Amino acid sequence: MDTAQLFKIFFEVVGGLGIFLLGMRYMSDSMQAVAGEKLRRMIGAITNNRIMACGVGVLVTCLIQSSSITTVMVVGMVNAGIMTLMQAIGVVLGANIGTTITGWILVLKIGKYGLPMIGIAAFFFLFSKKERVRYIAMLVLGLGMIFYGLMLMKNGFKPLRSMSWFTEWFHAFSPSTYLGVLKCCLVGAVLTAIVQSSSATLGITIGLATTGIIDYPTAAALVLGENIGTTITAFLASLGASTAAKRASYAHIFVNVFGVAWITSPLIFFAYISHVRGFMGVDPTFKIVGEGQMSVAQMTSCIAATHTGFNLINVAIILPFIGVVAKILEKIAPDKTYDEASHLTYLDTRMLQSAALSIEQSQKEVEHMGEVAETMLGDLRSFISNPDPEIKEKIFAAEKKLDYIQKEVAEFLTLALTQNLPQEAAMQVRGQLRLADEIETISDYVANILKLNLKINDTGEKLSQEGLNEVLELHDAVQSFLSHVNKSIKEGRRDVLPEAEVKTKAITHLMKDCRAKHLERVSQGKIPPLKSLAFTDILNSYRRINDHTFNMIEVQAGEK
Repeated sequence: MDTAQLFKIFFEVVGGLGIFLLGMRYMSDSMQAVAGEKLRRMIGAITNNRIMACGVGVLVTCLIQSSSITTVMVVGMVNAGIMTLMQAIGVVLGANIGTTITGWILVLKIGKYGLPMIGIAAFFFLFSKKERVRYIAMLVLGLGMIFYGLMLMKNGFKPLRSMSWFTEWFHAFSPSTYLGVLKCCLVGAVLTAIVQSSSATLGITIGLATTGIIDYPTAAALVLGENIGTTITAFLASLGASTAAKRASYAHIFVNVFGVAWITSPLIFFAYISHVRGFMGVDPTFKIVGEGQMSVAQMTSCIAATHTGFNLINVAIILPFIGVVAKILEKIAPDKTYDEASHLTYLDTRMLQSAALSIEQSQKEVEHMGEVAETMLGDLRSFISNPDPEIKEKIFAAEKKLDYIQKEVAEFLTLALTQNLPQEAAMQVRGQLRLADEIETISDYVANILKLNLKINDTGEKLSQEGLNEVLELHDAVQSFLSHVNKSIKEGRRDVLPEAEVKTKAITHLMKDCRAKHLERVSQGKIPPLKSLAFTDILNSYRRINDHTFNMIEVQAGEK
């Protein structure tokens, strides 16, 4: 075979793989756009119920067509303290089942219609003005690209059957022995780890098998190895993260390595693939070519069934023992004896491949910012009542922390806006950007009130009992308002604007009343000028916190 033909094979396979992966991306994006809100509700429904967590993992991964993105999300949420290890293991188990949907999509007998699907869907995608129609067209477009890309890969692989050196090389990895099975698994794992997409390696495996280059047992062993290789994404996401996040990534590795270990043990592997072949009702032979042997559809079905069956059985074995697995992981990654310097947020840019999940993740970070600001106000009250250097440092540290978090959130959401987001999702991202900015500004005013109190203390003065009582009354009203707004945002309430308007007007009236009483004391000569100015600035800072808190509720209510 000459060099020109080798280049032709290479370009056809690589081109087909690229179209295949792009089709997967289009299909994933369109499904998320159509079912984005439902996807976010599913993530929010995750509880310690292992069946529920597993079910959420299955459904989410089916929708986003990537177990890697699901596990990256899990690592990030565990790192942020949003999800427990037990919940994470349940979702990881579900993700392993959900990712097998790719194989069954390829079983559909519509391969020859791939190119017409691309052509027809492209017209609707390009010229339709209705967003929902465009995303449905993108779904069909992605599906067509998947099948057309797979067809190109298969056509590219066909000439390799006549290349003796290539087939002999594959024979060195024949799973006829236990060592051979392990070699095939290793090849699948390494290839998947390199491309970081089990969908891509699954497509390559099916392409090789349906052109007769490899037989069914070899394809089955490669698929099993791909289950190990796909864990590399979550592992990379956990580097530099907290111990809890590392445990979540190790959970993915543990589950998949454990499964491959027991199914590739002597006798079980061949018994399993023979059972699958019999269950699918195919001939007693393993190859695709030759008289009386598997058809292309049968081979694809058997590979998909192998992938699904393995993960279903593995999940059934591990699910009752999630608690035991969690304890093992805690021993593998023990708690540190020192405070960990973890990321302020764990917003991984790989999450941007899933608009729905990235928005949910960033929403949690924004909610966390609101909690930090509320805690700062609580600490500020303690300081005003009883000045303490430790509380002072705690407030300043929290203000600096929110500065960095706001920067990380803003960078992440700005990148999110560059993605192909549905209009609703883009509006949510803009809302989150504004919320993060409002909360960070609130923290600045909290720190400013602290500095003003320190300024008064440095002069050897202190607030009069009357002034102190007025400040604390105003403080409690502002803190209560922020707490109410944070709770409304977490609950996703949209009907809170009328109630918030009443609260913010009451606080404004209270602030003006405090100022009037203060000016009366000033006119009586009871307050030195410097302390008077600081007191007025404190009142104005509380008013600004009130204004920015109301801005938050406007964002929540959908106001511009």
